[in-house]
Amino acid sequence: MEHVTRIVIIGGGPGGYEAALVAAQLGAEVTVVDRDGLGGASVLTDCVPSKTLIATAEVMTTFDSSHAELGIVLDGGREAGGDPGGNRRRMIGADLGKVNRRVKRLALAQSHDITASVTRAGVRVLRGRGRLEPDQAPDGSRRVTVADLEGESRELVADAVLVATGGHPRELADARPDGERILNWTQVYDMEELPEELIVVGSGVTGAEFAGAYQALGSRVTLISSRDRVLPGEDPDAAAVLEDVFRRRGMNVMARSRAAAAKRVSDGADGDRVEVTLSDGRTISGTHCLMAVGAVPNTADMGLEEAGVRLRDSGHIVTDRVSRTTAPGVYAAGDCTGVFALASVAAMQGRIAMYHFLGDTVAPLDLTTVSANIFTDPEIATIGRTQADVDEGRIDARVVKLPLLRNARAKMQGIRDGFVKLICRQGTGIVVGGVVVAPRASELIHPISVAVDNGLTVDQIAKAFTVYPSLSGSIAEAARQLQARHRAEGR
Repeated sequence: MEHVTRIVIIGGGPGGYEAALVAAQLGAEVTVVDRDGLGGASVLTDCVPSKTLIATAEVMTTFDSSHAELGIVLDGGREAGGDPGGNRRRMIGADLGKVNRRVKRLALAQSHDITASVTRAGVRVLRGRGRLEPDQAPDGSRRVTVADLEGESRELVADAVLVATGGHPRELADARPDGERILNWTQVYDMEELPEELIVVGSGVTGAEFAGAYQALGSRVTLISSRDRVLPGEDPDAAAVLEDVFRRRGMNVMARSRAAAAKRVSDGADGDRVEVTLSDGRTISGTHCLMAVGAVPNTADMGLEEAGVRLRDSGHIVTDRVSRTTAPGVYAAGDCTGVFALASVAAMQGRIAMYHFLGDTVAPLDLTTVSANIFTDPEIATIGRTQADVDEGRIDARVVKLPLLRNARAKMQGIRDGFVKLICRQGTGIVVGGVVVAPRASELIHPISVAVDNGLTVDQIAKAFTVYPSLSGSIAEAARQLQARHRAEGR
C-alpha cells in the first residue's frame, strides 16, 4: 500500500491554512490544529477587523477633507436642540458600537469561509493546542500532542510539521491592559462608545493606523512615539507626509517620548480616566489608552527547543528561505518567525514549506519582491529596495519622487498629500523599488510590484499606456523622469 504523506500544521492563520490547501492539493493527508478559529489573528483580531474599522474612518476622512473643495453642500437638517429652521449644517458622526459589531461579524464570516474552503479540500481541523514532542522516530516522523478545549489529549504522527502560531500583543509591565480603559489592539472591538480622548502608545504601523482611524471617527488623539518621528521603520519621506497630515488634522504627536507606565485613575464626576507616565516623568491624561508596542511570538511552552528548533532571544523561530527550521521535518511560517509581519508573507512561507517538503517546484522566499501597505489616510505602500538602501550605499540606484500635486486626477479629487517614488538601478534602469503615498496606495503599488518582480526597466514602464487622467499616470511620469536622467547621463 502506497504511503500517504502526513502533514500536521499547528496554527490556522494565513501561514497555516494556505499551507494546508497546498499540501492537500499535492495529495498529502493534512491536519490543522487551531485554538481560536481558522484565519488566526489576521482574520479575527488584526488585519480584517482593523481594516474594516479603517474603512469607516476613511469614508469620514475623505468626505471631511474634500467635500467643501469639491462643491458638496451638506443637506440642511434639524440638529438636536438646534434651530427648527434647520439652517445649520448637519454634522456626521460614527456609532462605534455599530461599527464594531460589523467588524466582528465580518471577521467571523471570513473565518467561516476559510474553514469551509479548507474542509472542502479534505483537510481535517482539530480545535486545540499543539505541542511538538522532542524525539524523532527512526522513519523521520514527528509526534504532535494536541490538548483539546476540554483538556483531553491525543497524539498525531506526521512526516512533517509546520509551526504557524502567530503572535500576541506585547505588554509593558507597568501598563497592563484591562480591556476597558487600557486596551491592546485585540480588545478595541468590544468598545460600544467612541473614546473621547485616546492616547495611543507606539507609532509603528499598528499605532499609526489606529491613531488615524480613531481621529477620523471623532476621538481626540495623542500619539506617543519613542522615536523622532512617526513610522520610524518606513520611508522617511512617506512618514513625514503622514505626520504632517496627522498634526494638521489636530492630532497631538509627541516625538521622543517613551511611555513607562499607564494606570487607571478615578476623576470624580468625570469617571475613570487613564494616566500615562513618560520616562522623563511627564504625565498624559485621557479617557482611554491603546497600547501598540509590538508583538510577541506564540512559541512558548510548545516543546520547540527540546525538539531541536532554534529560537532567537526574542522567541522567534529561525528559518531559512524555504521555511525550514533547525529541526529535521519541522517548518515554520508567519509572525512566529519574525521575518515580515504580513499576512501575505506568512501565506507565502507556508506555501513554500509545503512545496519544498512535498517535492514540488519551489522558489525560495525573496523579500525584495514583497509589497506592503500601511492603511492610514493617506495610505503608504512600498515594494522592494528602499530609500535607506540607496542613501546608505547598499545599492547603486537613482531615485525620483513625484508629488501628487502635479497629477490632474489628484487635483480633480482634492488630493493634496502624497507622492510616487521610483527606484531604479544605475546603468540598466531596472526598477528595484517604489513608494506610493496616496488614497488607495494599496492598489496603485501593484504595477510597480509587477515591474520589480519581473525586472522591468524604466523604459518599459514609461512606454506603457496609462489612462488620462489617473493617479497611476504619476507612476509612468516618474519612470519617464528616470528615463530622461538615464539618457542625459549616457547610461
